Amino acid sequence: MFRTSVALGSSKLQAFLLPPRVFIKLHRGRMSAPPLAAVCQVTSTPDKEANFSACVRQVEAARRRGASMVFLPEGFDYIGSSREETLQLAESLEGETVTRYRGLARRLEVWLSLGGFHERVDEQKIFNSHIIINHEGSVVSVYRKSHLFDVELPEKGVSLQESSFTVPGATLVAPVDTPIGKVGLGVCYDLRFPELSLALRRHGADVLTYPSAFTMATGAAHWEVLLRARAVETQCYVLAAAQVGRHHAGRSSYGHALAAGPWGEVLADCGGEEPGLALVAVDLEEVRRIRRDMPLQRHRRDAAFYDRVAPS
Repeated sequence: MFRTSVALGSSKLQAFLLPPRVFIKLHRGRMSAPPLAAVCQVTSTPDKEANFSACVRQVEAARRRGASMVFLPEGFDYIGSSREETLQLAESLEGETVTRYRGLARRLEVWLSLGGFHERVDEQKIFNSHIIINHEGSVVSVYRKSHLFDVELPEKGVSLQESSFTVPGATLVAPVDTPIGKVGLGVCYDLRFPELSLALRRHGADVLTYPSAFTMATGAAHWEVLLRARAVETQCYVLAAAQVGRHHAGRSSYGHALAAGPWGEVLADCGGEEPGLALVAVDLEEVRRIRRDMPLQRHRRDAAFYDRVAPS
């Protein structure tokens, strides 16, 4: 079992109280329904088959409720219990896991954000890859995580060296045209680098997405404030699917899969206890209105201005 919530504007209601199909807004005298995005929260383990089954249930539930695009978190395919297991379970983009998700997208006619796939490079290295699949089952974009989580916080019980088995991506990728707008791609630790979000905004993003597996300590301290900050500075929707709970004896994740609006308000939060999903109406008219009323992009100085500092 998992929870479902739906969000419209700044209100969050349980699905049984307000079915997502009633989301209708009035724009300039015309009735229209903003497209729905589903932000998922799962608990991956080293069992790839069990993980796939759990994710399929969430994607099917989201599609039944009207979602046109579904976002799955970093490590949706698995979270290994050791470096060796992580490398052993990795696959290529042409492997069984991506092939099955392509078939799922085609069968349900839904777009998928697969946020943090263990893409094999060789026997010793992987990419952490964010894959976008369209409703026809085609891979339309692949972004490879460019900031790697090499952090030692002994007082917080956090010790991860992602670079010991992951190769950083060489470049950002252009925002992807989707049914919910132009989506700019990041993965987890990328969230901490505003340069990335601002670059994607300059290239036309309406929505930013940060599929994640935040630790308990860093999630409690920074997760929501970082997501809301990225929304405020870019005036984008920010959608962040998340891992939750215990994956194996050595690792747990914070959860709280979250959606923020372009004004920085929290539209949905899946909590920190169990798998679930949130359905969010992505209103691009609201994005355009906020950007018109507070034109941050027009007010920014040229890049050289921020690179130089006058002597005091």
